[in-house]
Amino acid sequence: MRVAVQHENSTNPMPKKRLLARLAGETEGRPPVWLMRQAGRYLPEYREVRAQAGGFLDLCYTPELAVEVTLQPIRRFGFDASILFSDILVVPHALGADLRFVEGEGPRLEPLRSRKDLERLDATRLHTHLEPVYETVRRLRRALPGEVTLIGFAGAPWTLAAYMVEGGGSRDYAVARAFARQERGLFQELIDLLTDCVIDYLDAQARAGAEALQIFDSWAGVLSPGEQRRWCLEPARRIVAALRERHPHVPVLLFPRGVGPGYATFAAESGCQALSLDTSLPMEWAAREVGHGTRLCLQGNLDPVALLGPERDMLDEAAAIVHAARGRPLIFNLGHGVLQQTAPERVGALVRYLQSLPG
Repeated sequence: MRVAVQHENSTNPMPKKRLLARLAGETEGRPPVWLMRQAGRYLPEYREVRAQAGGFLDLCYTPELAVEVTLQPIRRFGFDASILFSDILVVPHALGADLRFVEGEGPRLEPLRSRKDLERLDATRLHTHLEPVYETVRRLRRALPGEVTLIGFAGAPWTLAAYMVEGGGSRDYAVARAFARQERGLFQELIDLLTDCVIDYLDAQARAGAEALQIFDSWAGVLSPGEQRRWCLEPARRIVAALRERHPHVPVLLFPRGVGPGYATFAAESGCQALSLDTSLPMEWAAREVGHGTRLCLQGNLDPVALLGPERDMLDEAAAIVHAARGRPLIFNLGHGVLQQTAPERVGALVRYLQSLPG
């Protein structure tokens, strides 16, 4: 299996990491670019490794294979950042949740609906179970080109809890939301447990070599503003504060997908260094209202569907995002993950355009 290894050379200075500079507040030059789900089923080389692995979780927990699929889009496209290949649900799995992935349907978990279900979870298993993920991070840090930033990640407590209570994916997570209201004390205990575990999980990724950390709150948008504050913002604030204390030089990116105007509140109160914007949020509004006057970095937010349409339209939309964010630190990304039916050539055209911009 081909793994490009970066060899140390003490006579050459370390290459500039464009993404880390943006997270530190730099605005000059072209924006760095990476894409959520840039390692995935749209790539034929990924599909080959996925078939070799057998199950999806086997791929996540086999460092050699996880490293390979993480590096594939770096080799093919030359992104400015590489995100660890894993899944947000490895944390509930590590706690003892019964997790499986059903082809064509997504994740399935045994629903958590009682105190007895909560008490079955065991946080002492966390690091032993997730050691293969940490090994993947260590190997990636050695293998990546010097100018490429390594991003670690985790799911946010609300999104993890929503999957656990619901028993899988849902359009509106009505069962999880009702449970949070009807069993508020028990649900708060679950959120607190997951918050502590996410802190420890991301801390371990940073110690293994992750240079930035992204928190995915994929289902924050199904909650009301008050629920968002309690179940999303408050845990995010705790996580960011703990990570900043342990790793002051490792920036944290937060993706509270779907919160709309709530992005301004997350910018003001979460303590994160970057907010990843979903597709529904106009970049013009975000550049004006989300952390304006601060060094907060914005990330996003091209519609993944744009990569399925005419190339000229896709590039025009990308240019509009870059123009709207001028004067603000920007990491170019999508508003969600690359779609499976995306042609790799279209991703290549987007990256080439962005990397051709001045600076």
